[in-house]
Amino acid sequence: MFVDPIQLMQFGEGFGTTQKVSSRVGQDVKVDVGQTVFADVFQNAINDVIQTEDEYQKAKYMLATGQTDDAHTEPIAAAKAQLSVELLVQLRNRALEAYNEIMRINL
Repeated sequence: MFVDPIQLMQFGEGFGTTQKVSSRVGQDVKVDVGQTVFADVFQNAINDVIQTEDEYQKAKYMLATGQTDDAHTEPIAAAKAQLSVELLVQLRNRALEAYNEIMRINL
């Protein structure tokens, strides 16, 4: 598995504008482009957790049944799975902190 390097997100033109996005029920909904970027970050983190957990379960099964010669695959997969869950939890914590800060602003 190749880990993509962190890339700078471009927020130039188009950021802060609205665009049509198809919802799960098939209706077009206008949302802020920033919201889609934010949702994409969380969706990618969730997908990474699912993928690394699947890889860990597969490596654990292969090691338990003796179908692998490399005993290092399972601990590496476990560390990747744990790290992806920790990243998702930290993203959630930071989002909640940001939300609470915004709610404290007196207008």
